[in-house]
Amino acid sequence: MITKGIKGEKPTIGENTFVAENATLTGDVTIGKNCSIWYGAVLRGDVGAIRIGDNSNVQDGAVLHGTLGVSETVLGEYVSIGHNAVVHGARIGNDVLIGMGAVVMDNAVVPDGTVVAAGAVILANSVLEPGIYAGVPAKKVKEGSEKITKMAHDNAAGYLEYKEWHK
Repeated sequence: MITKGIKGEKPTIGENTFVAENATLTGDVTIGKNCSIWYGAVLRGDVGAIRIGDNSNVQDGAVLHGTLGVSETVLGEYVSIGHNAVVHGARIGNDVLIGMGAVVMDNAVVPDGTVVAAGAVILANSVLEPGIYAGVPAKKVKEGSEKITKMAHDNAAGYLEYKEWHK
C-alpha cells in the first residue's frame, strides 16, 4: 500500500483490515476493524478527514476525498463503496451500498439501509431517506425496507470473506 502523511496526519488502520498493495492512503484517514481497501482505491485525507467504520469495504478504483473547509467523508459500519465510485465529502450511514461508478457529492447524507445504484449521482447537500436511488441526478425508486437493509449489509459481509483470500 502507498501511505503518506499530510500536515502531520497519518493514516491509521484497524486490526484485521486488508489494504491492497496499490491502494493509496494519505493524510487524516482512519479505517476501522475488519475492513478492506481494494486495488487502486484512493483515500485522500489531505483536505478533510476520512473515517471508515468497522466491516466496511472500499472497492477497486474507488475514490474518497473531501473539500477544504466544506466537507469530510464518513462511512458507517457494513458499508460497501463499489468499484470506481466516488464519495466526495459525504456522510454514509450503516448498512449502505454505493454502487459501481456512483458519485456522492459534498455534504450529502445517505442514511442507514440505503442503496445508491451503479452510475447514480447524489448531488451536493442532498439529504436522502432510506431506500434505493438511481439516475442522474439520483431519484428514489424504491422505499426503504428491512430487505434493502439486509441486502446492503450482506454485500459488505461478503467482503469480510473475500479479503481473507487476498491476505
